[in-house]
Amino acid sequence: MARGVTRQEAQVIAELERVHEDIRALRLPGFCGPPVHGPAIASRIFLLGQAPGPHEARFGRPFAWTAGKTLFSWFERSFGAAEEEVRARVYIAAVVRCFPGKTPSGGDRLPSPEEILASRPFIEREVAALRPWLVIAVGRLAIAEVLGKPCPLAEVVGRTVRVKFHGEELDVICLPHPSGASTWFKLEPGKTLLARALRQLARHPAIRHAFPRRKAAGA
Repeated sequence: MARGVTRQEAQVIAELERVHEDIRALRLPGFCGPPVHGPAIASRIFLLGQAPGPHEARFGRPFAWTAGKTLFSWFERSFGAAEEEVRARVYIAAVVRCFPGKTPSGGDRLPSPEEILASRPFIEREVAALRPWLVIAVGRLAIAEVLGKPCPLAEVVGRTVRVKFHGEELDVICLPHPSGASTWFKLEPGKTLLARALRQLARHPAIRHAFPRRKAAGA
């Protein structure tokens, strides 16, 4: 057993590694490239993204391209942790685990309801293993998955929502997708709501527990 890892954490990591084996085995006809997942980390913070982009499979980890740079800059602004520290302490998942491919017009294709349904058991098993205190839902697709319905960003970003997700009572903090193609978080009201959400993140007990020496944004 690795130094500093408790027996309970080792059991969680072992279960997550079994989930990852099944993720790597999944093949859906419309997807492009191999599945992508982060490391098996026993964390009380569960970050749910939408889907890998076209570059993530090459790097072998989620949020490995420009959207990831923006997302991790938000976290550093919020609670002072750099990218590698966040990756080491936050479990990162996604609604689907393969790049869905491109649309005929050249944009990234949204996964179909059937593809989302086929991938949902992975999330259910991850939540059961981790029993998270906090879900960070990034982007409309992830927000809809956690809250159970599509929601306008202006109604959910900047709020901490208490929900039951796959049997676990937990807090949800929603963030817009950090895509460079999005202007929502660069204009009002998105700019103000994002800043509010980042302050809520910094002050959440799960964040303070995972990053105990960090100063909350706005503190």
